[in-house]
Amino acid sequence: MNKAVDISTKKLISLAPNNWAKWVTGIPDIVTGEILNTEFQWISRQSDVVIQAESPQYGKFLILNELQLRHISEMPRRMRAYAALAEEKYKLQTYPVLINILKISNSEIPTSFVSNFIGLRAIQDYRVINLWEVDVNIAFETPLPSLLPFVPILKGGENESTIREALRMLRADEQLNQLETVLAFFATFVLESTLVQEIMRWDMTVLRESPWYQEILREGQARGEAEGEARGEARGEVRGIISSIETSLEAKFGSDGLELMSQISQISDLEQLKEILRRIVVANTIQDLRNVL
Repeated sequence: MNKAVDISTKKLISLAPNNWAKWVTGIPDIVTGEILNTEFQWISRQSDVVIQAESPQYGKFLILNELQLRHISEMPRRMRAYAALAEEKYKLQTYPVLINILKISNSEIPTSFVSNFIGLRAIQDYRVINLWEVDVNIAFETPLPSLLPFVPILKGGENESTIREALRMLRADEQLNQLETVLAFFATFVLESTLVQEIMRWDMTVLRESPWYQEILREGQARGEAEGEARGEARGEVRGIISSIETSLEAKFGSDGLELMSQISQISDLEQLKEILRRIVVANTIQDLRNVL
């Protein structure tokens, strides 16, 4: 487990680009070409991937894929910007797709950006795929190896036997076995950490290598840096980590997890807060976290 891990969206999609494109567009005779450079002049992100595609009905076009750990309110405006920038750069029509990984509320997720300013309208539709609504069999039968690390959070994928099968397939393929920590991370959302440890046959501290855990930690640090300018660096970073803890608690334990925030928000020690964030990853129950606090 010491090798470098590349689980970027580009890496995931490149495992089976044709099958991915058929899944996100619903076009059975689509053929994919190059996965394009998305370093636009004004926006650069690692989670969006543009694929060049072609079909007899639609000709050549682009598929813009945006993979989000959880939906955020800024996404409609961002999808509008991505689609416009991709079309301007490559001079092709764009099919934008937003894939949300974790469900954190029952709120309806928008499928378009709409504005009307001084009588001028701007509209950008895009397809939304929520992984918790996707049948787990798609990952195995299509096949869609890009979805194997997300099996625990797919619809019907929360049972032990299904997760074991996903792990077997990941470990059997040299291209896929580096995605094991991603599978383990999401498995802790549906199984007890002791069982995940038994299945994976390694210490759960390895989950700290999970890029999704690292993303949660980076988000907190980024918020802290931004707030640090106005509030002082140390205080800003503390507030950022607390914000990430709150989001992680809601994602894993729902409203029950948020009940701990009144206690956690009183903590000012940065290292203690980082340890709490790490413990959320491997906690089985709310009581496990209460014991830590």
